[in-house]
Amino acid sequence: MEETISLKDIFLTLKRRMKLLIMIPVFAVLISALVSYYVLTPIYQSSTQILVNQASNDQAFSQTDIRTNIELINTYNVIIKSPIILEKVIEQANLNETFTSLNNKVTVGSQNNSQVVNITVQHEQPSTAAHIANTIATVFQREIVSIMKVDNVSILSPAQVSDAPSPIKPNPTLNMAIAFVVGLMTAVGLAFLLEYLDTTMKTEKDIEEVLDLPILGVIATFDEKSGMKKKK
Repeated sequence: MEETISLKDIFLTLKRRMKLLIMIPVFAVLISALVSYYVLTPIYQSSTQILVNQASNDQAFSQTDIRTNIELINTYNVIIKSPIILEKVIEQANLNETFTSLNNKVTVGSQNNSQVVNITVQHEQPSTAAHIANTIATVFQREIVSIMKVDNVSILSPAQVSDAPSPIKPNPTLNMAIAFVVGLMTAVGLAFLLEYLDTTMKTEKDIEEVLDLPILGVIATFDEKSGMKKKK
């Protein structure tokens, strides 16, 4: 019985604060949409792929050669994002970037222990992102010969800019969905807080609980419009 009353009280509290439950999530969604479309700078992403392939006189590669190439990839991932490569990229591509800022825009990794390394660049301009990715691949392919004394890197797929590039972030739909959920949670919490701080007595039940006395009678009021008596 107590559980039913508790659930009923929760429902009545939310019903009394229905305007609050609607206004706050809608306001949060509108703010999120304005920020996503008009404030945040769109970020574009471009990727190039390089192949780590140990030179061999034989046409076929042994498992040992492939394993060696895969182990080298972890080292190459570090070298690609090192100052010795990125500083040359800044110079060759005429970038107005510092090493730290460029390093934060570059992601390097391979998939499923393959010999293919993905070099991904995020930038405000899609053409610049593709240009940086291709320059990194070119500089790394050239410099790795002197760094590691080995020529086993080839560019597999250069970065290209599509006719209608779309930014990877911000994602307005996701941002508005998150804003709606956060706004709704905030509205619910605020509704219960206002209900807790409201000490006015609205029903006979409130009087009985506060005074611990039974209700002997109620005063009826007359509604002039409908001609009916209302209990007050």
